[in-house]
Amino acid sequence: MNKNIHISKHPLVLDKIARLRDKKTSVADFRRTMGEISMLLAHDVLSNAEVSVSKVLTPLGPAKAMRLSQEIVFVAILRAGLGMLDGLIKLHPEARLAHIGIYRDESTLKPVNYYVRLPESLKDSFVVVADPMLATGGSAVEAIDILKVRGARSICFIGLIAAKKGVKRLSRAHPDVPIYIGTVDEKLDGNGYIVPGLGDAGDRMFGTN
Repeated sequence: MNKNIHISKHPLVLDKIARLRDKKTSVADFRRTMGEISMLLAHDVLSNAEVSVSKVLTPLGPAKAMRLSQEIVFVAILRAGLGMLDGLIKLHPEARLAHIGIYRDESTLKPVNYYVRLPESLKDSFVVVADPMLATGGSAVEAIDILKVRGARSICFIGLIAAKKGVKRLSRAHPDVPIYIGTVDEKLDGNGYIVPGLGDAGDRMFGTN
């Protein structure tokens, strides 16, 4: 497997994904669990961020320390990516938040970009793209294309459930981007949904259909 593809084996991640899959899970529990999984996965994602040597003054004197030397930017792919931000922000409250709106055309299954709101400069930032479902991979590829055009040079992708096809497509389109996924399912159905997956993450998170 590509060294940039990371599939979680953490027992807590796997247990919480089982809860997300369960159709009996309530909207409130679904939202909360999405945030918790995102926080657990992001712990590994952010190990790629750069640090530099610093000094702090403790009550007993000066100490050598390490501090982040990059600004962190969390980019939610709308709309379902919003459900991951709660956990990401809890892990790193100082991060900037950005949004890319992409929907999948139902007839062609191709991504359609309709909204982009990013910080003015991404060149020196560590950018984390968040989308719970990596299905066909089209939206993730499009979002990262946009970020690179805007100057981002250090990018990671984080998702909860992926299809093998989506992982393969994203890794081929952007081999330099590490991919962190909770678990991987075998296939997609005719509508491009991950099977068995968990249904439509946005609908389950917002209580819509």
